[in-house]
Amino acid sequence: MATFFTADTHFGDAALVQRRRGRFGSVEGHDEALIARWNAVVAEDDEVWHLGDFAADASRAHCAAVFGRLNGIKRLVRGNHDTNRVLELPWHAPPVESARITVADAAGQPWRLFLSHYPHRSWAGFWRGTRHLYGHTHACLPDTSRSCDVGADACDYRPLDLAEVLARQDAAGQAPEEMALRGLR
Repeated sequence: MATFFTADTHFGDAALVQRRRGRFGSVEGHDEALIARWNAVVAEDDEVWHLGDFAADASRAHCAAVFGRLNGIKRLVRGNHDTNRVLELPWHAPPVESARITVADAAGQPWRLFLSHYPHRSWAGFWRGTRHLYGHTHACLPDTSRSCDVGADACDYRPLDLAEVLARQDAAGQAPEEMALRGLR
């Protein structure tokens, strides 16, 4: 079983599909592409943490139909567009505002993660190696060595596993924002 992370899928959201530069052609094309990309990497017994904005401007029936087609054990960290039509879906556990979890990598090393829909400049465990995963910004903020945007726009419209998240954070290295936080700039 692997653990995956995603955010900002915005299933059923015609306005967002327009902002995604016509890449998908239509809301239906958008939703089908995201479902296919999700299911191409997530198996039925994998865990997926969705960090908010699962759907927007979609009916309850559409939300339920999309949800039912997605592989994995699904958990939700609530985003600003997640109203009752999303909150009432059969998530593995009740949706939360944020979460602190520990996930083991392929070698068994535990990684502490702070999950929220919104990016934070600081979070509980920041100085003790806890990594932060978020959505909401639609790829407008760069990753740092401790913080990563796992939103669909930042991740080729598919969930990322822990190894991919860690690789992105390692590649970010000492981003200017983090250097400023540490007083190095």
